[in-house]
Amino acid sequence: MLKIRLSMGGAKKRPVYKIVVADSRFPRDGRFIEKVGFFNPLLPKTKKERVNLEVDRIKHWISKGAKPTLRVSRILGEAEVFPMPPKGNNPLKAIPKKDRKKDKAESDKPAAYVPKKDTAPKTEPKKEESKKEAPKTAAPKTEPKKEDPKKK
Repeated sequence: MLKIRLSMGGAKKRPVYKIVVADSRFPRDGRFIEKVGFFNPLLPKTKKERVNLEVDRIKHWISKGAKPTLRVSRILGEAEVFPMPPKGNNPLKAIPKKDRKKDKAESDKPAAYVPKKDTAPKTEPKKEESKKEAPKTAAPKTEPKKEDPKKK
């Protein structure tokens, strides 16, 4: 199955992506059939050097059955080459990640949670006597005898 996807390049923490047509079984940065553009996410969205597309080749590959990935279809949608994909529904996206866990833990409990009162008399659990021996006490350390320097 043919995919139009991003292939990563550039240096560490300086990504630059090629937009390529590749078989879906090939590795992300591996073999591809044709390079049809590039994408530089570090440039501002207003610059035209951010994205470069070979529109006629992309339309050719889409007609042959190549499917763009979600990110590439968004890039193509912004360039009005391909219809923009529908927005996903992620209501937690606006909430910081550390607060998501707190909200999720609170939402798992029922809103009106009231613990039942136990009518049975409370009894303490039996303490099992440990079968382990008491730790051995260390023998007091004695300092080695010092020789008198005057003694011959």
